[in-house]
Amino acid sequence: MPAIRPSKIVPHLWFAEKAAEAASFYASLFPDSRVDNVTPIAADTPSGPAGSVQVVEFTLAGQRFLAIGAGPLDPFNHAISFVVSCDDQAEVDRLWDALSAGGAAEQCGWVKDRYGVYWQIVPTALGEMMKDADRVRARRVMEAMLRMKKLDIAGLRRAYAGA
Repeated sequence: MPAIRPSKIVPHLWFAEKAAEAASFYASLFPDSRVDNVTPIAADTPSGPAGSVQVVEFTLAGQRFLAIGAGPLDPFNHAISFVVSCDDQAEVDRLWDALSAGGAAEQCGWVKDRYGVYWQIVPTALGEMMKDADRVRARRVMEAMLRMKKLDIAGLRRAYAGA
């Protein structure tokens, strides 16, 4: 049996603090997720003495991630976010509620979580409606989405139908 090849590209997140806590929280939200390893850096670094900086390896929904807890550097911002495709409203609601707790709900399905990371909680139905060849229908869906914070599939479908 061939060895499993590691991911060629791996998202890496720099947390000012609580990288392992954040990874554990994220892993609790998604199936096929776990914290794989937490490694304290054995040498002194510009971010702190030996042992104070940690590298965290974790998996979310089968995707490998790395994080470091190494003190403040650059804050997270909207330029990088994680899009989560949700199959139904229950999944949208569950993830929205969990990720916005202690963070900030934003427009159009965006959430800034308690660790400062940005997420887009998006029903898969939205992409399907937005790709419709009937651009009038797609426009109505976009206009409805722009008025929402947490995305509401029923409301998007009503807009799509012209109701």
